[in-house]
Amino acid sequence: MDDFNLIKDRVVAELLKGDVTVYRDVDKPLGDDDRVRSIIARMEEDGSFGDIDYTDLTREAGFPHRNHTIDLVQLAKAYRTESSESYGSAELEETITRGYAYWVDHDFLGDNWHNNQISTPTSLVELMLLFGDRLPEELVGKGQPIIGRAHMQAGGARPSGDRIVIAGILAKNLLFRGEREQFDDIIRLIEGELKFSTGTRGMQHDYSFHHRGDRVNNTTSYGYGKYANVFGEWSYYVADTSYAFSVDKISHLVDYYLDGIYKMQVYGIYADVSAKNRAITHKSTKLKPEDTLEIERLLESTDYRRDELEEIIRLRKGEAKPSASFAKFFWQSEHFVFQRPTFYATVRMFSTRNRNMEVPYNGPGKLTHHRGDGTNYLSLKGDEYHNIWPVYDWQKISGATILQKPVLPSPKEIQKDGLTEFVGAVTDGLYGAAAFDFRSPHDHIEARKSWFFFDDLYVCLGTGIRTPRFEGGGLATGNLDVKPSIITTLNQALLRDEVVVSRNGSPEKMAQGCRELTDVEWIHNGRVGYAFPEPETVQLSNQTEEGRWSDITDEKNISDEVVTEDVFMLWLDHGSRPEGESYQYIVLPDVAAAELSGGDVVSRVDILRNTPNIQAVRHSELNICQIAFYEGGEVQITEATSIRSDSQGMVMSKMAGDRILEISVSDPSRRCSRAILTVSGIYTSNGNSFATIPNERDQSTMILVDLPVDVSAGDSVTVKL
Repeated sequence: MDDFNLIKDRVVAELLKGDVTVYRDVDKPLGDDDRVRSIIARMEEDGSFGDIDYTDLTREAGFPHRNHTIDLVQLAKAYRTESSESYGSAELEETITRGYAYWVDHDFLGDNWHNNQISTPTSLVELMLLFGDRLPEELVGKGQPIIGRAHMQAGGARPSGDRIVIAGILAKNLLFRGEREQFDDIIRLIEGELKFSTGTRGMQHDYSFHHRGDRVNNTTSYGYGKYANVFGEWSYYVADTSYAFSVDKISHLVDYYLDGIYKMQVYGIYADVSAKNRAITHKSTKLKPEDTLEIERLLESTDYRRDELEEIIRLRKGEAKPSASFAKFFWQSEHFVFQRPTFYATVRMFSTRNRNMEVPYNGPGKLTHHRGDGTNYLSLKGDEYHNIWPVYDWQKISGATILQKPVLPSPKEIQKDGLTEFVGAVTDGLYGAAAFDFRSPHDHIEARKSWFFFDDLYVCLGTGIRTPRFEGGGLATGNLDVKPSIITTLNQALLRDEVVVSRNGSPEKMAQGCRELTDVEWIHNGRVGYAFPEPETVQLSNQTEEGRWSDITDEKNISDEVVTEDVFMLWLDHGSRPEGESYQYIVLPDVAAAELSGGDVVSRVDILRNTPNIQAVRHSELNICQIAFYEGGEVQITEATSIRSDSQGMVMSKMAGDRILEISVSDPSRRCSRAILTVSGIYTSNGNSFATIPNERDQSTMILVDLPVDVSAGDSVTVKL
């Protein structure tokens, strides 16, 4: 068999894998043959399906018509499967032909281009590969212009996840049509799409992914399910043939999976809600690991980083427990990730370089105005926020500082340009800190927020919290008589077991309810502790909340059934007129309530500074200090050692006693090409990216560090002293 037909056979074999799927019967325990009968029972004499409203083609309707063509593919799969009672059935052949004829005779065009250029062509070309040789030639011809809407000059074929999908549809149709020469051209086009496209649509040099010009993080949506997986699919189809992709391209894809996508998943296993956009308001099925198929396909083509890929497979199959520890900052998308074997935490930010959130295209995500405002999600298992969204308070988002409005603005007001440059992180790959000079484009709140991550805990600081005053004494709410509070939420998650609160050294189990608590030392829920360096007044809610999926999306045909969930919410109230307010708290993942007593938790970290100019934290046991310099200044990090920065930037030092062993630096503002630091003590090390200038008289050393520029601006540099 020649390579062209071998690839075609591989594609068909892939289509025939697995059970017959009927999404509308997903909750029913049906076998394949029962599912086939279920589909046939819904088909009318004219070939339509009785449960599809063919008249509503609006975006918000979600194009239910796609179920028509999807069901035909499933019937064709049963027709081609030898173990099916419908295998080769003349009755089923007539049913499929009738349903296909209805579609091509009506040629339904949705208001969303995606339906016409991707959804429908995908199903129809799959139908052709499985069943096209059984259809009358005239009907096959009628379908070709519909499939042909997936072409490389189509509006949706712009460089990004959709381009590679459309190319894949076209390639499959060329296999069906036997057009070898153009097939080779399309395979080379698909191969060429795997590349860095920093500053435009596509993969960025930090291994995040931008689908649109708004530079919103789309790594785990378009960059995963479409871009990476479709490329991986074709790398598998063409492996060991004359059409095979180059070794460099396959290795690049492996790097993208391991250093990009999988680092934006909880332990590389579960979807991370922090990286989601509008799709967050779609109801999920039962929480389950991501598939292993894309990795298994990769391993057919390469041994590059095989051990790491196989580890992800074992994790997803439940054959291993998380063991990886890392800190990763996606400087092109301003997304920070920190993982230890027992917890996974993220910080989502935005700046003048990136917009805050995805537009709620087609209806979903209509309440996501504040999900980029320094969001800090924490997962121990991966299910902490699973399907919480109908009952979620969208103005109490974990980590964010938000003005509490009577109602959120219109969904048309969600996406905004960032207003500040100083947004970033410093990291050496294992530890790190993030900082956000936050100015809300919705409410004009200002705050300087930072997060400092260590092995067993992380520290959250906020300062300079204020909001502009307006004539008449009101806020920018449209109602001068309303004086809502500005709050910072520590967490809002599904309620896990009992809530324990310690005040005046006395832990107490809390009954369900919502209340203000004073003199709080720490709070514990779901093996997570929240500790305060000084006794704090907090707002705590641990009670049943209710809502509807239809409340959080403008899509049609969404359930309006009341949903109830027990929810844990913990927040700090800064009042309606904060002027330079601050907060500080410590988050302790995977800890028992008993471990929080005694004050040992707070003693492990020293909050050295929490001012509008500098925020700094030192972990005494690790001897690591992390600093955010919003402008030049100096911090005393031990009794004998200080660090001064001549300009804004972030610094992390690792020490032995008073001696600095290693220092990491970055510039969140992306303005500087060099960091100039002065540290106590004499250092004489030099390297390719740094130089030291000792000053014997002052017993200090100036350190000059070249910072990343161009596509790497915002990344960190680590030097050993």
